[in-house]
Amino acid sequence: MVTPVTNAPIPFNRPSVVGKEIENILDAIERGRLSGDGHFTELCSARIVQLTGAKSALLTHSCTAALEMASILCDLGEGDEVVMPSFTFVSTANAVALRRATPVFVDVAPGTLNIDPAAAERAVTPRTKAICAVHYAGSPADMDALRAVCNAHDLTLIEDAAQALGSLYKGRPAGSLGDLAAFSFHETKNLISGEGGALTINDKQYLERAEIIREKGTNRKSFSRGEIDRYSWVDIGSSFLPGELIAAFLYGQLERHEEILARRRALFDRYEAAFQDLAAAEEISLPVIPADRRANGHMFYFLLRSEQQRSAFIAHMGAHGVGTPFHYVPLHSAPAGKRLARTHGSLSVTEDSAKRLVRLPMFFELEDGADRVIELVRAFFKR
Repeated sequence: MVTPVTNAPIPFNRPSVVGKEIENILDAIERGRLSGDGHFTELCSARIVQLTGAKSALLTHSCTAALEMASILCDLGEGDEVVMPSFTFVSTANAVALRRATPVFVDVAPGTLNIDPAAAERAVTPRTKAICAVHYAGSPADMDALRAVCNAHDLTLIEDAAQALGSLYKGRPAGSLGDLAAFSFHETKNLISGEGGALTINDKQYLERAEIIREKGTNRKSFSRGEIDRYSWVDIGSSFLPGELIAAFLYGQLERHEEILARRRALFDRYEAAFQDLAAAEEISLPVIPADRRANGHMFYFLLRSEQQRSAFIAHMGAHGVGTPFHYVPLHSAPAGKRLARTHGSLSVTEDSAKRLVRLPMFFELEDGADRVIELVRAFFKR
């Protein structure tokens, strides 16, 4: 029986104000415009283009919104298919299902837990219109291999980069690797605005229509630039813009992005170094980040030996006030996944990893608390 200690709890995540977020919000109020596409939205979009190397960035109210925009831009409809990993958040698949198209789930590669390019290619049919790569834990998928598949079959390559702002693949930033990419600024991410997201665009054919879809299907963006004398409803779309208060907060984070990423990468490295002996003893399996990639320290996870051991570990950490949740329930096993999607091939790596994976606390102000997390992890394996 584990006896709880009196130390202050350490949650899995805690959102932090790191710069001028509050000043920016007050500034936005003073400017007298709180709806979307104001001063801070423009600043955020420009900074995201700078960080990602994308041709354009459109701020959205969530990564979910950005993924839904990507699905509309791909002209998805009934009978179309999009290949994606099952080990992802529901928004990746929902964006496709909302267009009455079919998500096609394939397995992930062991170690990286990113979509397996070979499995993705085997799932391609004449109905396939896109492949969506999820950069799990902020470590990019094998984008060159996926690009080769897309080029061979004339498919759109989408990055679900919700967790990956600041990550690199062969020296190139996440968000510049696909035709379209979706980012999240949810409070659990590295850079946050509570809720929030962005769509980056690298294929010029999507630029004009993306602006229209984001503005409820109107050409209002062209009107605001003085290109037309009035705006009108010209396409399908929705209200995908965030308000200026969200953008103002986000810009305070974007201004400090280097410090935020440096802290998280340092914490990731600290955890990794602390558990090398446990991995060598095959008590746990650590994340694998290929040498040609640089992750952004978004998440630190490891895999235990069994689902039962994971449950015992989570209970042990929880008894000491430390939050260590598991992650996704594979979408192919979910009720809606069975009804709205299909699965191609064996998903054995996905199923096994989902049962054994656990995540450790990771947030800007953790710092010294990491020592306690490490001590408690090691104590579990000494029992």
